Amino acid sequence: MNYFVTGATGFIGGFFVEQLAARQGQIHVLVRESSKQKLEALKARLPAAAAARIMPVYGDITAVNMGLSASDLSALKGKVDHFFHFAAIYDMAADEASQAAANINGTANAVQAAQAMDATCFHHVSSIAVSGLFKGTFREDMFEEAENLDHAYFRTKHESEKVVRNHCRIPFRIYRPAAVLGHSRTGEIDKIDGPYYSFKVIQKIRDAFPKWMPLVGIESGLNNVVPVDFVARAIDHIAHVEGQDGGCFHITDPDHYSTGQMMNIFAEAAHAPKFTLRFDPKVFNFMPSVLKDLLAKLPPVKRLKSAIFERFGLPESAAILMKYETRYDSRRTQALLAGSGISVPKLPSYAPQVWDYWERNLDPDLFIDRTLEGQVADRLVLITGASAGIGKATALRLAKAGAKVILTARSMDKLEATKAEIEAAGGKAYCYAVDIADLDACDRVVAEIEKDLGHVDILINNAGRSIRRSVEFAYDRFHDFERTMQLNYFGALRMILRVLPGMTSKKRGQIINISSLGVLNHPPRFSAYVASKSALEAFSICAASEFSDKNIHFTNINMPLVRTDMIAPTKIYQYAPALEVDEAVDLVVEAVINKPKRVATGMGKFLSVMGALFPKFQEIANNATFRMFPDSEAAKGAPGKELPEATSEQVAMAALMKGVHF
Repeated sequence: MNYFVTGATGFIGGFFVEQLAARQGQIHVLVRESSKQKLEALKARLPAAAAARIMPVYGDITAVNMGLSASDLSALKGKVDHFFHFAAIYDMAADEASQAAANINGTANAVQAAQAMDATCFHHVSSIAVSGLFKGTFREDMFEEAENLDHAYFRTKHESEKVVRNHCRIPFRIYRPAAVLGHSRTGEIDKIDGPYYSFKVIQKIRDAFPKWMPLVGIESGLNNVVPVDFVARAIDHIAHVEGQDGGCFHITDPDHYSTGQMMNIFAEAAHAPKFTLRFDPKVFNFMPSVLKDLLAKLPPVKRLKSAIFERFGLPESAAILMKYETRYDSRRTQALLAGSGISVPKLPSYAPQVWDYWERNLDPDLFIDRTLEGQVADRLVLITGASAGIGKATALRLAKAGAKVILTARSMDKLEATKAEIEAAGGKAYCYAVDIADLDACDRVVAEIEKDLGHVDILINNAGRSIRRSVEFAYDRFHDFERTMQLNYFGALRMILRVLPGMTSKKRGQIINISSLGVLNHPPRFSAYVASKSALEAFSICAASEFSDKNIHFTNINMPLVRTDMIAPTKIYQYAPALEVDEAVDLVVEAVINKPKRVATGMGKFLSVMGALFPKFQEIANNATFRMFPDSEAAKGAPGKELPEATSEQVAMAALMKGVHF
């Protein structure tokens, strides 16, 4: 027998051609000029003798007669026994125009070409989507009974099958595969669609929670999924069974899975926690549909919905999968497959392979440029306090990655020295002397920078002042709080307010605040410092909500104790374990690359959770360390006196609480 196959270089079509290759006869495949490499890749998977029987025919299903010339059709006339039409768009997120062109018009053109070839039988690969959102059991002999075909994918698949039923003048057979997953042995698949939309959610849950933690999930809709190898084998077998012309066959699994069941199957495959408690959104059916529709159309609700879908990498069209309540009767198909050795494997048996292939090859995070170079190359990065410590080291690291670094600090001499280091390494840097505590100076320097270089892409608020002094020694030192707030909050805020208009006009930008671990732990003696950093964090969190839809990100880095000149005056820190400057820069790099709302060390996260769950316990623990570590003599107003050597208890406590300010 001889065959003609459209969509042979596609996912399902490719596996189907492998099945046909085991039979005798020539296999003519429709190929676009741009898909030659895909055809060669397909042939490379086959034995040489089988590959030699694959004959490319160049055309396009969206053209009349699939773009085949009169000579092509004449050469094939009477020489095709089975014409298999796989070519279509299987993507619920595709636009309606492209789906109509490929699915409806493409099927009409394929029928036209098959008839011109005098093919013995036209085999149309449809989809269970032809049922729309039918409620109940959809049998293989049902078609017109389809309901709720509003979605473009449902509608175009239904209309394309109608073309075959109403206009095909040669014998035909129709196959309706369920949602197609990867190969049951290898997990191989070519793109993310259908059930795969939930994988990113499962992965994020797995990375955030231990496997034993029970979760609350959704028990909604019905899902029918099958592996691609079953689809290819089933269609190949049924197509060669005599006496089945005019039939329609559901290539589906007799078992249907609720969303909750399917999520748990893949959660098990991913070693993620399961959704122990699952609720059905139907519990909200008591609400009038008019009210639900009204709420769904409110701009804040639409924004929140979009944000949730975007956060988990889901197209909004995937929401319709939650409304599926159709069961597919496949008794006719099962009867034809009986005794053939072809059956649907149970989903739990191949879910691990499917998950593993996705995570290794298709996880969207694999295709995100997570290099520092990819994030900062040729971008203007403004760093305050860039003449020393974390600021200088950050400037050197970012400039090496290709950033155009704007260095600001009070001392031009030190800035020029940093610039020289950067340029000696092949980087670009620009120096602007400014005291960030001078608000008018902040205005002037940003205006000058924008005039000279353009709008800033990334602002790193690094300049800061720390004061270690108990409140009882600050009764008459209100200026401690004023000057700390002036630099750490008002100065940083002024810089933010000046660069935001430029970021808004460019529709991108990032504000990175070098905050403190103290904001998460509220240690004693740092009330002035922590208050100023807390104010900056609070502003940034509020502002982030306002600029969320403008592609402007705010990140607070809760920096632990870092061994810089800032902590040198506090002699007790000589014994405390602290981050080296390069380790601190690693946290800044993480903020630049991933743009999270917060960057914190493991200790910082632990202290934050403890403070939220057991605030009184944290207060008592902080008081204990407060009594264990004394104020410096300078803080008491008696400079010049040396602190006694640290006790073994103090050293042990500092080692236990790495990075915490005492």
